[in-house]
Amino acid sequence: MAAIQRYIGVMSGTSLDGIDVAVAEIDEDHFRLVAGETYPIPAQLRKQILALTQPSDNEIDRLGELDTALGELFAECVSTFIRTHQLKASDIHAIGSHGQTIRHRPERGFTLQIGDPNIIAARTNITTVADFRRRDLCFGGQGAPLVPAFHQALFTSNERSRIILNIGGMANITLLPPHIDSNLTGYDTGPGNVLLDAWITHSRQFSFDSSGQWAASGSVDQDLLTLLLSTEYFQQPPPKSTGRELFHLDWLLERLETYGQPVAPADVQATLAELTAITIAHEVARHNLDEVELYVCGGGAHNTHLMSRLEAHIQPRLIADTHALGLSPDWVEAAAFAWLAYRNLQQLSGNCPAVTGASQATLLGGVYPAFR
Repeated sequence: MAAIQRYIGVMSGTSLDGIDVAVAEIDEDHFRLVAGETYPIPAQLRKQILALTQPSDNEIDRLGELDTALGELFAECVSTFIRTHQLKASDIHAIGSHGQTIRHRPERGFTLQIGDPNIIAARTNITTVADFRRRDLCFGGQGAPLVPAFHQALFTSNERSRIILNIGGMANITLLPPHIDSNLTGYDTGPGNVLLDAWITHSRQFSFDSSGQWAASGSVDQDLLTLLLSTEYFQQPPPKSTGRELFHLDWLLERLETYGQPVAPADVQATLAELTAITIAHEVARHNLDEVELYVCGGGAHNTHLMSRLEAHIQPRLIADTHALGLSPDWVEAAAFAWLAYRNLQQLSGNCPAVTGASQATLLGGVYPAFR
């Protein structure tokens, strides 16, 4: 049996609420989260990332500069993390870096995550695995979501079906039938926090709606909700994935203009929370699972109002967060990319074709070795 090794996962997601860094001990029969930290994304850098997620001028130069800047930032976060937890570079077998998604266009055959892994490997002197999505696209897949394979490895029950719901910028579900060798399903249900964050930033200059308090102060506009739910993505069958290419502030503003009726800003926020809850609940119901348990991870797990709306729509199913399964909801995605780095270096597949739509399982990620 191979020795247990430590891997670091680095995740910067669609919500842009911070850079998550987690270290885990991993071997073929063992996974244990050791520690996790979140580091801020500087405001100016966050602004540059958001600008580059939409078509605009001078994209190639801006992309190159941002790729470098994010590589330096990710490396700095890892180095700080190592010092904080009194580790050494030699204690870490590899880093798995998801990178920052700038464009996700599987329908056009590409997806792009930046944060130069050459820089991460050079600054930390730790082998870095990155660019996890594109090999899946080579086999006709969506390149996302990738975390369901990790959910299956850690969270499958032998007794009953489980659903793992990740609410980040986008929301995605993983359906785990009993027994690890059963068929796996997972996909993006639609927006998670992305529209909620965009609207409160636009209306009140806050980066997020703490505990969903502002949404809770408003009332759902049912006609506006119906308009938003008419978006084609919500009618598409899986496999499917989405991102800021579809769901962003201008998309919302265009629909508010189409709606043509005045809506109080807090009511818009309440309606967006309902949109997230209903689209998740619809996809849960699609699968007609009996005796199913639902566990939530990601930043949305801390949105009290959103959780209450989910409970209203999917009762009587159990809702808890992944603490109940032994892993904090804050570190699931970063831990997943530590695990995917492990899979790569063990020459094990990382994708789930039933989730992404790929024609076969495949190794994920490119390797950028340390030079020691």
